[in-house]
Amino acid sequence: MVVKDTNLPTRRKLPHEIPLWIEQGARHFVTINCRKRGIPLLLENDIAIRLLKGAKRYEEMGKWYLWLMLVMPDHLHFIVTFNLNHDVRKVLASWKSYQAKTLGIEWQSGYFEHRLRNDREFEEKCMYIRQNPMRKGLCPTAKEWSYYVDRTRRDPRDEGRAKPPAEPQRVS
Repeated sequence: MVVKDTNLPTRRKLPHEIPLWIEQGARHFVTINCRKRGIPLLLENDIAIRLLKGAKRYEEMGKWYLWLMLVMPDHLHFIVTFNLNHDVRKVLASWKSYQAKTLGIEWQSGYFEHRLRNDREFEEKCMYIRQNPMRKGLCPTAKEWSYYVDRTRRDPRDEGRAKPPAEPQRVS
């Protein structure tokens, strides 16, 4: 019989509200995990490519600007600039829900989101994301991974876009 130790710390859910003092144009690092970890669901069929296309579609809809997105076998990382005229929680929940329905993905509830406060943090997270497949032993070099969009550098696969479009004014 296993006895629970009630003195152990418990994981608490962190709030995902973006404070009103955050200005339009801030960059955010986001991680979303599959419910079942260790199973390469996101690399089956053409799911990874469809996730990348879905993220670009949300950009076309004005929900975010996609700086960098990388799909791993059971999770994905991305850096976006959200259009803060939309509720970030609702935008991410809607995107996850649509992907779940159309691609058959079971996501963990919630997501991890962190606002990148400066260019140094932005570069560190970009490096972390790019090197993730190599660190996990999925490819010998980061450049050999196929499932990503990277607009932080000039890349012909990404139409050479290196800067986000002009941001709308935040509506309070």
